[in-house]
Amino acid sequence: MTLSNARLDAVRAVAEAGSYAGAARLMNVTQPAVSAQVRGLEAEYGVRLFLRDSGRLVPTGLCLKLCDSAERMAEARDEAERLLLSRSSLREGKITIGLGNAMPGMAVIAAFHRAYPGVTLKVETGSHQKITRAVLTHECDIGVLPDVPADPRFRREPLAGSEVIAIAPPGHPFARKPEVTAAALAREPLIFRASGSSTQRAVDRMFSRAGLDPQPFLTLDARDGLYEAVVNGLGIGFLWRESTSRTDGVARLAIAEMRGLGTHETVFSLAESEGRIVDAFFGIARSTGAARGPAPGAVPA
Repeated sequence: MTLSNARLDAVRAVAEAGSYAGAARLMNVTQPAVSAQVRGLEAEYGVRLFLRDSGRLVPTGLCLKLCDSAERMAEARDEAERLLLSRSSLREGKITIGLGNAMPGMAVIAAFHRAYPGVTLKVETGSHQKITRAVLTHECDIGVLPDVPADPRFRREPLAGSEVIAIAPPGHPFARKPEVTAAALAREPLIFRASGSSTQRAVDRMFSRAGLDPQPFLTLDARDGLYEAVVNGLGIGFLWRESTSRTDGVARLAIAEMRGLGTHETVFSLAESEGRIVDAFFGIARSTGAARGPAPGAVPA
């Protein structure tokens, strides 16, 4: 026995229109096609779905229950179609992107939006740890982070070279130096990021290679908070060079021990992630990364 979508749609249309002719107009098919679907269903299951009353086809109690079930099934089909479209259609799809740094990820998002304005974008921000976890748990379709590991679970596209720099208040003696050393930094009041930050991991590695273990006087979760702390003269902090387009209120300082230790901002997703929208985002990232080129001293992650 066959309970097809076409038969259920025909039953619903007849129940709404009150006749085979009216249902045929609703469905934009012929009247014999509608009546054949309904009568075939009644014959196969040995049931009565409609009674004639004053020239109208009136649904039986069984038919009304069947129509309720059919409507729920149709809604489920529509939702399934919307879900598939949201991951495939470049006209009406959706994508969620996780950013560790505002730049250069936001530049890629802007380029993607210009190319595909019909796709709805949602952006999550957070630490390296938070964004990586969001990609692994499918909360984000795409992540953009520095220092993404060469993990077989990930599809990766290097975006732009970057390295960690120090930032100091403009009035600080270091502000006039083109470069500072780890030893000189270790003698200053330092502002660190929380342990889930890729910036802090790079800073910790840098000090460890220099045989130093400075302790911060202030630790902050957010990059913006760290930036404002430096602007207000509380100490020296650290950022990825390309992490923000802001230049106000701080001096940006290269660190001697960071030379040659650069990495890449990387667009990544789960390796099994497929679909036209994800592929399109990687394509925009590839062209954007090629246009920018690597930062001096940067090496592949």
